[in-house]
Amino acid sequence: MRFSRRQLLKWAMAGTVASGSASAPSFLKCLIAKNLPVRIGVTDWNLKQECKLEAVALAKKIGFDGVEISIGKGTQKLPLSNPDLQKQYVAESKKHDLPIASTCLEILHRNVLKSDPLAQRWVADSISITKNVGARVILLPFFGKGALKTHQEMDYVADYLKEIATEAEKAQVILGLENTISAEDNVRILDRVKSRAVLVYYDIGNSTQGGFDILKEIRWLGRERICEFHGKGPIKVPAVVDAIAEIGFSGWAHLETDCPTDSVEADMATNLKYLRALVRHA
Repeated sequence: MRFSRRQLLKWAMAGTVASGSASAPSFLKCLIAKNLPVRIGVTDWNLKQECKLEAVALAKKIGFDGVEISIGKGTQKLPLSNPDLQKQYVAESKKHDLPIASTCLEILHRNVLKSDPLAQRWVADSISITKNVGARVILLPFFGKGALKTHQEMDYVADYLKEIATEAEKAQVILGLENTISAEDNVRILDRVKSRAVLVYYDIGNSTQGGFDILKEIRWLGRERICEFHGKGPIKVPAVVDAIAEIGFSGWAHLETDCPTDSVEADMATNLKYLRALVRHA
């Protein structure tokens, strides 16, 4: 489902929350009104620079505060596992004074963690990659054929994460679980893992679509169990912001919008200008 620019198309939140619904402007105003700090970043794939160094410079040129980068897909190794490439990303980040806010292990859409042993290797590799580029959270997606549907699948994933959590703890990196299951089932996984390095990457849109009471779930999970938020859809934004404020969340907001014209730079600049105007006048 896609939205117009005035509907902000889709927001992805890293550390706070976002909504791609028509209520997004009101949502952002509520965030500012509640003094929740928001740093606006952008995903490299929406800059049409997926897995490209140019994403850093382009994000800075447009005026974003940070960038979320893709780790990439490979067969023998992940593209971003190359130490030289990692150093280049760090150099670009320093050169343009633009943080790499987070990473996304999108290869898990292909090699799913609930059943493919190769996925375990990718998660393990992503920890050092994320640390080396200066990011803190890795988004681990569980959608499509990788969606968690049974307790057996959840337990299988949890048992692996329990093994790898020690490495994540040492690297001070968080493995964020983004999925379509309930808060209770997510906590079932966390309780089995027993590590602060494995937390919930709460998707408000997916949970709403799944019929879950997102306000209840956010408050029940709390900031101790949630590492990041994002989502889109028909969400009661002010009420969500109240819940987010109540648990004391703050951090990054990554703009994840499509571009209606052929000019990514112009479209993203317009979107960002629109958002910054909301911040100034909130």
